[in-house]
Amino acid sequence: MPEDKSVLIVGGGRVGFQTAELLADRGHNIRIVEKDPVLCEQLTDAWVATVIEGDATDPSILKQCGLDSVDVVAALTGLTGVNLAVCMMADQLSPGTRTVARLEQGDGRNYVEFVDAIVYPERAGASVAANEILGSDVQTLADVTGDLQIMEVRVAEGAPAAEKQLRNVRFPAGTLVISDSDGDSVAQPETALQPGNRYVVAVEPNVVDEVLNLLRG
Repeated sequence: MPEDKSVLIVGGGRVGFQTAELLADRGHNIRIVEKDPVLCEQLTDAWVATVIEGDATDPSILKQCGLDSVDVVAALTGLTGVNLAVCMMADQLSPGTRTVARLEQGDGRNYVEFVDAIVYPERAGASVAANEILGSDVQTLADVTGDLQIMEVRVAEGAPAAEKQLRNVRFPAGTLVISDSDGDSVAQPETALQPGNRYVVAVEPNVVDEVLNLLRG
């Protein structure tokens, strides 16, 4: 089964909250740091994540969030400068921690060297932010297919669909496995989903989590 991750999300607005919900539903340990006390109260009432009230651009606040036990810092506020600053500080305070920054569309090419991953949630959605936070086992092609998500997913050892032929996997309606593991041929009913191999999958947004649970566990 894929390893549960400890994720610190900076920013408890719509994008941060929705991303936290998705990750929590997948079994990951989520903390949210937010400076707005009213928003903090709403987040606490939602019972989605541990909530820390404070300004994450203050290094002392980041340290209080337990960076030494965090796998990923995802700065998802609506301010590019804040998100970059938080990610760069996190990298300095805890080298090796994965950093993910929410940026405005078009800014990414200027800042790719400063963060591990960049997301544009206003167009791509919280599910893409969640996938980037979890790393490279799921890659999504955003901005080219409307709401339909085209993902390259690596099948996890022990996942419900692992080692099964496609004909024997009950994918939800709105799912199409496109490629065989070699990437050179179209998947067939007899295609077996081998752990460790990657497959291209087209998924409608309302069933993304169900499909990932089948392929990733």
